Amino acid sequence: MTNHFRTTFLAAALTLGAGTAMAQTAWDMPTPYGDAVFHTQNITQFADDVRTATNGGLDITVHSAGSLFGHAEIKDSVRRGLAPIGEVLISRLANEDPIFEVDSIPFLAASYDDAEKLWAASRGSVEEKLAEQGLTLLFAVPWPGQSLYLNEEVTDVAQMQGVSFRAYNAATERLAQLMGAIPTQVEAGDIPTAFSTGRVAAMITSPSTGVSSQAWDFTSHYIDTQAWLPKNMVIVQTAALDALPDDQRTALSEAAAAAETRGWEMSRAETETQITALEENGMAVSQPSDALATSLAEIGATMTTEWLERAGEAGQAVIDAYQSQ
Repeated sequence: MTNHFRTTFLAAALTLGAGTAMAQTAWDMPTPYGDAVFHTQNITQFADDVRTATNGGLDITVHSAGSLFGHAEIKDSVRRGLAPIGEVLISRLANEDPIFEVDSIPFLAASYDDAEKLWAASRGSVEEKLAEQGLTLLFAVPWPGQSLYLNEEVTDVAQMQGVSFRAYNAATERLAQLMGAIPTQVEAGDIPTAFSTGRVAAMITSPSTGVSSQAWDFTSHYIDTQAWLPKNMVIVQTAALDALPDDQRTALSEAAAAAETRGWEMSRAETETQITALEENGMAVSQPSDALATSLAEIGATMTTEWLERAGEAGQAVIDAYQSQ
């Protein structure tokens, strides 16, 4: 190899190497939940899919269990570009705009099928609100539906009269009031103690939380109401998204679409698995009676009306779109 050829070859190699380095982007992605949670497992697969599709050009490192930023900090961290991408529970943003609260109105969308319709009706509005803050929605995945845990078989809402009911936010407090129950604030970690000491006698939560808190130790009946299916969403800073090369942006979009489809399937599977676990540990599992279902639907209509008073025309447009499906 002549000196001239060697110099030309080295220059070309260095240029190629610089070009490859310039095309590589590393993103840190904070998530609030641990590695065993299906949401985190889905996001890890999403990051792997992006890495594969871009040949490592876009490398997303998932930081689970709030290890990079706490849940309350993630959205603003993405908005400010401290982390270009992250996951948050949509309803945590309800104090910013009522539109972020729509998937947590009890008994508005009380099944996976209805939750999918509500998401189709509300997605555009959520994207619009995020865009105002320089954020882009990539995908959203629901938690299992919120269901009733009790110490007796309840077939009519009248049986809830005067029952102390675990509340953990304004919506569950209002739900308890409308059922005739007495709302009592109890954090997730205090659930077993609150039941064993008689502070509460009923609660509404997901089958996942029921299993993790071993609800069979302090309740006997699970009524599969699926009152609401709150969603987590993955968001990206729009400026960071726009800075990506076209092929990486396309790969990200395609991986997000696949993650949403897969995540909904994982959530459905999680629901079945955890309800089976409740049953195997001795809990009586049932569907709500017709009378109970009717009363709960009426409560849902009341809480939807109250939400519409806060959400105005934008909220009405979402409900109209949902109900027309």
